[in-house]
Amino acid sequence: MTGRARAAAPARQMWPLYAAGFTTAFGAHGIAANLGGFSDDAVTSLLVLGGLLALYDGAEVLLKPLFGSLSDRIGARPVLLGGLVAFAFASALYVVFDSPGWLWAARLGQGAAASAFSPSASALVARLNQTAGLGRAFGGYGFYKSIGYTLGPLLGGLLVWGGGLRLLFAVLAALGAAVAAWAALTVPAVPPLPKKRQTVLDLARRLADPAFLAPTCALAAATAALSVGVGFLPVSGRAADLGTVATGAAVSVLALCAALVQPRAGRALDDGRLTTRTGIRTGLLVTAAGLAAATLPGLPGILAAAVLIGTGTGLITPLGFAALAARTPRERIGQTMGAAELGRELGDAGGPLLVAAVATAATLTYGYAALGLLIALLPLAGLLLHRRLPATPASDTTP
Repeated sequence: MTGRARAAAPARQMWPLYAAGFTTAFGAHGIAANLGGFSDDAVTSLLVLGGLLALYDGAEVLLKPLFGSLSDRIGARPVLLGGLVAFAFASALYVVFDSPGWLWAARLGQGAAASAFSPSASALVARLNQTAGLGRAFGGYGFYKSIGYTLGPLLGGLLVWGGGLRLLFAVLAALGAAVAAWAALTVPAVPPLPKKRQTVLDLARRLADPAFLAPTCALAAATAALSVGVGFLPVSGRAADLGTVATGAAVSVLALCAALVQPRAGRALDDGRLTTRTGIRTGLLVTAAGLAAATLPGLPGILAAAVLIGTGTGLITPLGFAALAARTPRERIGQTMGAAELGRELGDAGGPLLVAAVATAATLTYGYAALGLLIALLPLAGLLLHRRLPATPASDTTP
């Protein structure tokens, strides 16, 4: 095999993993963004809507660490394939039965399936790439997830408009099945690595290590800011008497910036033009600046917030995952990715809750400011912690 062919083989192996990342993002946002506007017996109140939205994320919070550990035990490839097949099956349930009860079952099944194939895909991204190429690999993976988040509400809305929720679920079933078949044909078997027995105390020590905790906190902060931007910038737009087109465009700018920055940040890391520590710290500060910009009135503040939050989170995400993958023993990579994904889910829920709580007590401006201040303090906390750590390469992951 020539050098060019050897270089191309890993790229062919990565495409199904990128497609898996797109699938979980598209499935999460494509349905969530359109349930509220769907008039049917299945969605009868805000309480029902909230429960349907919480099912997917709740399943991910509970199950991602478990499936991450399972991928270390039996190999990430079978967990990836099983999760994608289960996602297709769960999506098909609502297509076939089309009733409120089966909508709940399908949404729960989708969340549980995504809990399997999302961390296993991240683990395979790490296992199939050498340390020197982790930045590009996770930058590409994050790019396609961001595309899924961006296109989910738009394409999902078009599908629901054209054929109702059943058509959207049918497309998701076909997508899950197609990606599963593609991965089965292309992704190589990556056998589990031998490992020493790990006690609960050993796991707690490893998860409390700054080499894990710092990138995971940064990833959680990035996800919190992203969720707040997507959820609350339209509220700011309505308060400023802006139309839905303007606010929708601002949210699209946020997602687009995050998508475009991630591959570039990954390449800069691999080329030695950026370190994880510098990139993550910069990303946190840029994200905090975006939340500060959201406190400014009118369209300029909203657009500035969208650009800065998208850019900051786009910096943090591939660098955070690359840092985790580089510092994790290969035999524990699935467990680490599952735990890191749990951290992101907590940020996804915690950020909007914090902003909403502060906004209820004061105003939305103070809510943005509170989250921005919290994120801005993370680099300072990381700097203080770094000074207390020994001067080892692992400390490079500290924000």
